Amino acid sequence: MDRLQKVMAHAGVASRRKSEGIIAEGRVEVNGQTVTEMGTKVDPAQDVIKVDGEVITKEERVYILLYKPVGYITSVEDPRGRKTVLDLIDGVDQRIYPVGRLDYNSSGILLLTNDGELTYILTHPSHMIDKTYLAKVKGELGSEDVEKLKNGVELEDGLTAPAKIKIREKVEYQTEFSLTIHEGRNRQVRRMCDVVGHPVKSLKRISFGPLTLEGLSIGEFRYLSEKEIEILKNLKD
Repeated sequence: MDRLQKVMAHAGVASRRKSEGIIAEGRVEVNGQTVTEMGTKVDPAQDVIKVDGEVITKEERVYILLYKPVGYITSVEDPRGRKTVLDLIDGVDQRIYPVGRLDYNSSGILLLTNDGELTYILTHPSHMIDKTYLAKVKGELGSEDVEKLKNGVELEDGLTAPAKIKIREKVEYQTEFSLTIHEGRNRQVRRMCDVVGHPVKSLKRISFGPLTLEGLSIGEFRYLSEKEIEILKNLKD
């Protein structure tokens, strides 16, 4: 038995939070009875669940790895009419959602799925999933700056966790380096670099846990293999 809003989310009706709103509006029936109580539990294998008069069925799980280009927002839709990462995904009937954030001006690896449990594993801070970024910043990143980034810098929402830094190239007025963090705060890498006085010129996420961009060109996507899915689900252990 599962909570009704969870079953609705798994069926691709909407996110759990939005599903709660749909329930509260009296738009959901279970075995012919309108349900408005949030704690209602159902058996999706036995109960007939209707939303706005339509029977919902459990949706097939989909797991996609996308090489996000700059100029797309990491969202299902945008009220301002900007392009979203879903505009890059063709041939998928299920309702999928981005896992975590990757800002408009950044490129790189992004996961999309309709598996809420996996999304929780990959995004909850307690699971500490590493994400590696390739950053190009203005100026020469000195040893003092590197130590600050490694040890944590103070942002408006608190001190960042320790990070791993590897300098790749220093040329006049620019430094390229990789930075590995396990947090997922909004625009975190950009804000960290701003604090040490080296604004980001370009930013690409090159890995998410064990996954990389290998084999993908910018704007392309692929489905995860069964082995990759299993590895991701075991990251919490």
